[in-house]
Amino acid sequence: MTNGIAGIDHIIIGVRDLEAARRTWTRLGFTLTPRGRHIGQGTANYCIMFGRDYLELLGFIERDEHAHRLETFLAQREGPMSIAFAPEDNAEATTAALTARGLSPSPPRALGRALELPEGTVTPRFSLLNLPPEETPSLDCFICGHLTPELVRRPEWLAHPNGVTGIAAVHLVTEEPGALAPAYRRLFGDDRVAMTVRGLEVDTGRNRLVFTRPALSGTDVPPPAITALELRIAARPVTGAYLKSAGIAFMTLPDGRIAVPPGEANGTSLLLTES
Repeated sequence: MTNGIAGIDHIIIGVRDLEAARRTWTRLGFTLTPRGRHIGQGTANYCIMFGRDYLELLGFIERDEHAHRLETFLAQREGPMSIAFAPEDNAEATTAALTARGLSPSPPRALGRALELPEGTVTPRFSLLNLPPEETPSLDCFICGHLTPELVRRPEWLAHPNGVTGIAAVHLVTEEPGALAPAYRRLFGDDRVAMTVRGLEVDTGRNRLVFTRPALSGTDVPPPAITALELRIAARPVTGAYLKSAGIAFMTLPDGRIAVPPGEANGTSLLLTES
């Protein structure tokens, strides 16, 4: 029985200075969309679009009494803050599928974003829904359906000089990964949740969640939290050459992945894996 979720739609990265973050991620070799502003809110973003998913750099452009979660997060650190899953079809069908599995999704709610294009401002629209925290433990997440996908996936925004093509996995730290297994088996199904030497791994449909204990996470970020983003690249030599030419600090791990430290990317550890 489907849960109505197709995988990760995007990852929100909280940043304190949105324009400085734009320059940082451009230097890293990403193509960024024009700036978008959330209608009725003091937050704005730049997005890094891939074929099926994307990264969202989110920050304030004016004080906002509504965005308490972002303000609280940025008071502690910058970096990956939350995950948005993609519905298989639309938010309404996902709501029905999750409810059929005994879960408790919220009613869909609307979100609009004013996207500032050279030819004028357009308004991408989305339908969002949430699950209660106990149904996605140790993970800040929601489900995001795109109502106007043609406005946010232009071909010129999908090509990145560093060769990144999409999201492979999200790595998280939590006190006891095994304790999360029942909730994620209920959400994704028994066959998509497994305990491994690294911790609890969840197949979301087109990417993975990897929950690890603090002692194995290689980070001092207090749990629960996202610790690293694993992104797909087309060719490791091409990516390595770009990072070297841009003066980006990185290292190649024994398994061949390229690791970019959080200091290069607004508190975001990047793992770049050839696939």
